Amino acid sequence: MVHQKRVLAVHDISCVGRCSLTTALPIISATGLECSVLPTAVLSTHTGGFTGYTFRDMTDDIIPVADHWQTLGLKFDSIYTGFLGSLEQIEIVKELFNRFGDGSLKVVDPAMADNGKMYAIFDMEFARNMGSLCARADIVVPNITEACFMLGREYVTGPYTKEFIEGLMSDLCDMGAKKVVLTGVYFEEGKLGAATYDSDTGDTSYVFRDTIPGYYHGTGDVYAAALVAALLNGRSLEDSAAIAVDYVVSCIQRTYDAGTDVRFGVNFEEGLYDLTKAIKRL
Repeated sequence: MVHQKRVLAVHDISCVGRCSLTTALPIISATGLECSVLPTAVLSTHTGGFTGYTFRDMTDDIIPVADHWQTLGLKFDSIYTGFLGSLEQIEIVKELFNRFGDGSLKVVDPAMADNGKMYAIFDMEFARNMGSLCARADIVVPNITEACFMLGREYVTGPYTKEFIEGLMSDLCDMGAKKVVLTGVYFEEGKLGAATYDSDTGDTSYVFRDTIPGYYHGTGDVYAAALVAALLNGRSLEDSAAIAVDYVVSCIQRTYDAGTDVRFGVNFEEGLYDLTKAIKRL
C-alpha cells in the first residue's frame, strides 16, 4: 500500500482574495497529498487593497487543536507555515515543530514584507523573531525584502548580482536553515524568478521567466504551496523551484489576459491540472 503523505498548512484564512489557506489547501490537495489545516486567523478578505475587512484572531485555539491531535497520534510528513499574525504565534509554531516536527519537512514562508517594506502590522522585532523560526526550518522561502530584514541588512533594489543573492542565501543557512528558495530574484530587467541553495551540498540554481506587467496579490502563497507540493511528491529542490515558477507565471498570465481585478488574486484554479502533470511527469 502506497503511503499518502500528509502536509500541515499553518496559515490564516482570507475568505476572499485567493491567498494563504484558500490557495494552499487546493494546490497541495490537487497533487495527491492530504492537506490538514491550522488557521492562525480568519479574515473576510486579505489586507492588500481592501478596507473594512473583518479579522478574527485564532491564537487561543491553536494549542488546544494541537493537544487534540496528539491524542490521535497524528504525524505529518511536512509542516508548512505562512502568514503568522503575532510574536506569540511564532512561538506557538516553534511548539508545533517540537510536537509534530520529528521526521517532517519543515517549510517556512516568512510572509511579512515586500518591496522594501514590512507589512503594516509588523515591525523589525517581528522580523528578528521570524528569523529565529526560520533557523529551525529545513527550507525557508523568503522574498528578498524578508531575507534582508531577517538578516538585519538594508534592503536594496535590483537588478542584483550573483554575489549578493548567494550571500543572502548562505547567511540564511548560517542562521540555521538547511535550504533556501529565494523569490523575486533578477539580474536584468524583464526577467524574474527564484534562486535555490542547499547548504548540505553547496548546490545553487536559478530559474527565470519573462516578467508580466502588474502587481498580483497572493502569488507568494501560490508559489510556496506549489513548491511544497512538488517537494512532497519527490521532486528535487531545483526542479520544485522551477515547477513553482512556471505555475505562478501561468497563473499571472491567465489573470493578466482576463483583465480581472488583481485584488482578488490570480487564477490558479484553471492551472491545477497542468501543475499536477508537471509534478507527476505525466
